[in-house]
Amino acid sequence: MKIRRAENKDIPGIMNLLEQVCRIHHEGRPDLFRKGARKYTEAQLESILGDKDRPVFAAVDENDCIAGYAFCIFIRHADDNILTDIRTLYIDDLCVDETLRGRHIGRSLYEAVKIFAKENGCYNLTLNVWSCNPSAMKFYESCGLKPQKIGMETIL
Repeated sequence: MKIRRAENKDIPGIMNLLEQVCRIHHEGRPDLFRKGARKYTEAQLESILGDKDRPVFAAVDENDCIAGYAFCIFIRHADDNILTDIRTLYIDDLCVDETLRGRHIGRSLYEAVKIFAKENGCYNLTLNVWSCNPSAMKFYESCGLKPQKIGMETIL
């Protein structure tokens, strides 16, 4: 498995994975996530792939087919009243094809993103995980991530 920057030619494979992610979220929180939806359209993906502040990584097999991805965003709070001026790489979304899970592809993606963040002067690497996705929480904990903050809600 090779990790590289995602390209426009990867969009069909990424679209498939985006649907898988949405299905997991819909099953966990059908009140929040639409059935059969995707986080981005193909046009939005093209724009993201061309944005230097939103790097996307692809895990590809020997035939250059997408097995997983990691969408990232550089975040910086310059001149903020309370937050220090650090550079963060936020993992907006990480997914491995459901048929390929358990083969350490997610770990490889995470480690590649972590190296990229260090090389680009980031202080930390952050992400959010839905509490309705315990397998993702367990995976991220196994990668060494610790809770930074916890979102809470009351459904009215």
